[in-house]
Amino acid sequence: MKHSKPLLFFVFFLFTLAAISQTAVVRGVILDENKQPIENVNIKSNTGEGTITNKNGFYEIRIPSDKDIIIVFTHVAHKRVEQTFNLKNGSEIEYNPVLKINVEQIAEVVINKNTSQSRTGVTTISPKVIRTIKGAQPGVENILKTLPGVNVSNELSTQYSVRGGNFDENLVYVNEIEVYRPFLIRSGNQEGLSFVNTDLVSNVDFSAGGFQARYGDKLSSVLDITYKKPSKFGVSADLSLLGGSLAVETASKNGKFSTISGVRYRDNSLVLNSLETNGNVEPVFADVQTYLTYRFTDKFHLNFLGNISLNQYNFRPENRQTNFGTVDEPVALLVFYEGQEQTEYQTYFGAFKANYFLNDKTTLKLIGSAYHATEQEYFDILAQYRLGEVNTNIGDEDLGEVEFSEGIGSQFTRARNDLDALIFNLEHRGDYNIDDDSNLEWSVKYTREDIRDRLVESEVIDSAGFSIRPPSVTQTNFQPEVPFDGPLTAFQNIRAFNEVQINRLQAFLQYKKNAKIGEHDAYYNIGVRAHSWAVNGEGIESNSQTVFSPRAQFAIKPNWDKDMLFRVAGGLYYQPPFYRELRDSSGVVQPKVKAQKSFHVVVGNEYSFKLWDRPFKLVTEAYYKGLSDVNPYTLENVRIRYRANNDAKAYAYGLDMRLNGEFVPGTESWFSFGYLKTEENINDRGYISRPTDQRLKFGILFQDYVPNMPDLKMYLNLVYNTGLPGGSPSYADPYDFQFRLRDYRRADLGILYEIVNPEKSYNAKWKASFTNLSLGFEIYNMFNNQNAITNTWVRDVNSQRQFAIPNFLTPRVFNVRLSARL
Repeated sequence: MKHSKPLLFFVFFLFTLAAISQTAVVRGVILDENKQPIENVNIKSNTGEGTITNKNGFYEIRIPSDKDIIIVFTHVAHKRVEQTFNLKNGSEIEYNPVLKINVEQIAEVVINKNTSQSRTGVTTISPKVIRTIKGAQPGVENILKTLPGVNVSNELSTQYSVRGGNFDENLVYVNEIEVYRPFLIRSGNQEGLSFVNTDLVSNVDFSAGGFQARYGDKLSSVLDITYKKPSKFGVSADLSLLGGSLAVETASKNGKFSTISGVRYRDNSLVLNSLETNGNVEPVFADVQTYLTYRFTDKFHLNFLGNISLNQYNFRPENRQTNFGTVDEPVALLVFYEGQEQTEYQTYFGAFKANYFLNDKTTLKLIGSAYHATEQEYFDILAQYRLGEVNTNIGDEDLGEVEFSEGIGSQFTRARNDLDALIFNLEHRGDYNIDDDSNLEWSVKYTREDIRDRLVESEVIDSAGFSIRPPSVTQTNFQPEVPFDGPLTAFQNIRAFNEVQINRLQAFLQYKKNAKIGEHDAYYNIGVRAHSWAVNGEGIESNSQTVFSPRAQFAIKPNWDKDMLFRVAGGLYYQPPFYRELRDSSGVVQPKVKAQKSFHVVVGNEYSFKLWDRPFKLVTEAYYKGLSDVNPYTLENVRIRYRANNDAKAYAYGLDMRLNGEFVPGTESWFSFGYLKTEENINDRGYISRPTDQRLKFGILFQDYVPNMPDLKMYLNLVYNTGLPGGSPSYADPYDFQFRLRDYRRADLGILYEIVNPEKSYNAKWKASFTNLSLGFEIYNMFNNQNAITNTWVRDVNSQRQFAIPNFLTPRVFNVRLSARL
């Protein structure tokens, strides 16, 4: 059932007359050694743009984006300064050099104050923070979980939910190329590595809602990653008890060809062996990524992004004991296992992106990509359990063991699931700078999805010697009083084979403008998306649908003494169904599933100020989502099973706040708070909590160093989330199971010593060869909190009670890390 190996390399020829230009803005104030502004400093770029500073030392220059631009600062009484910039389209940064007379130039100050991102409600995360702040699952997602509105309650997973959405409602782009996640994944243990390799990252933008029409059709968030375009050779490495990574940067002498490549290896044995379930576990994850850029001319650039990922998870469980209940009535579940699980995911991804810069106002992009995934999930697990009271007598030899069994039984689960997915994309993007203050952007994209899926799952439950029949079987069993002569029926038995093809055509048109309202700066962005798709396949009734998604943003920066910015964004957002949303709980594809729809409005404020003579920013956002044609689902760890219908409506509203700045001089830290309420109404039965209804969230990312020893640094990554809904058994009515898991509390601490850093010079030759070298240790789950992610449901055949047995996450774990860069 496998596809032939896909062609991952394309050659594109561009024949277009009109397209777009991309520009960015550099502005700032030029000062002398006495911090006084310098007038008439000449500023000129190597592409011909130029300006001079005014009497206040202020300047502003617009330069082409997405390529290296050299800006030269000269003044008759001061030393010449050169600086290279490579900025994203629409970026605005402050660069404030300090000029010195007749001596060597002192270091410049660059303030990351991207006003363009502030206007659009985008959070920009420093790549340095991402590479410094590690965790049990290091990467961009480890930082996202500290942001307001983003909830992650499983440190073994890179999945995250945003403002009441689920894991499937988040867009991820790398250099404008959409990337995909695994399909079959049901447990964070098996998930492996995040697609985004932090060693290759140069910029991270994140939007939690109200995003522009230029981004695709999802309901919750956008993670927009930009990979580096190196200008010189460099090597970086990271080693720890959980694995390692290696990245290499190269650039040709003429600057036309650059590469950045990374290899990662991850072994989660250290954290998985600390779980309650004992056994032999072999989780091995590895991937290779590369991003290549070749500048044929100043007008034509060609880029390639490639990724190969191999993930294997082999597990032979042996036993488990989970203590739960209350202090007065402690209960324990003791399980003995036989069997094993073998899970494997292999993904291959390749994309070409061609840029043609027609002139200062126009550029054309053509993007083609192919994604091929082969996934398998095989397991045969026999679990024999005892459920009973726990000995709590201190001093007894049997303290903590099960003394009296309320229920004895067994459960046999089996799966033979295979999936083969092949996805092609071809997209044209462009934008046109009407003038310095307005821009028009558009795109047309075609997608072909070919999915082949075999789903074979069964479950047999036995309690006290009697096989429990599924609720759908109405034949009464009066054992032991009356012998039962009916056929034995598996409690759950799913068998399906699907071959599905989905063709999609997407397009957007977007206009943005910087304007003045009196003395106040204003920003407008309006756009519309169209998405048409058709579902076909063997034994499937063909079906096609089309939706339109209008979106808008407005921001105003008043001419006040206080640095304030106000913004509002909203629109009608659709999420056309992907394959997993078309497949119901029995494995059958329902081609008539509609796109989920959400009316979304976000109101925000940013207040920038100085405290202790250091910069700070307070960001506040209130939001509301009204959802219709909702496709209800159940959530098992990170596995989502849809009902594959649109018989629900829902809402979500909340408040997010984030205060970030230099709480410690020279470091960036932030404190986050979020309130969320999201409920759904299925078949007009009344509103109940959605699986992602996580009411309160607190997040802290804090960095510090020892004042007398600044090379000794620390970070604290702390998250507190109130408990998620506890879910329900797969066969049960969710309206009957409305209780919550315990609160999620986690603190990860890292302490490192910088043996070498770029701000110092060293006499020792071995030190001089390094740009960075650091050694440290990390404590994951520092306070050893018992966090639960889901429940295991056990039925007592005598009382017919169902016990929700919490599945606990990792306890305290220690790790050692060595990082280096040449």
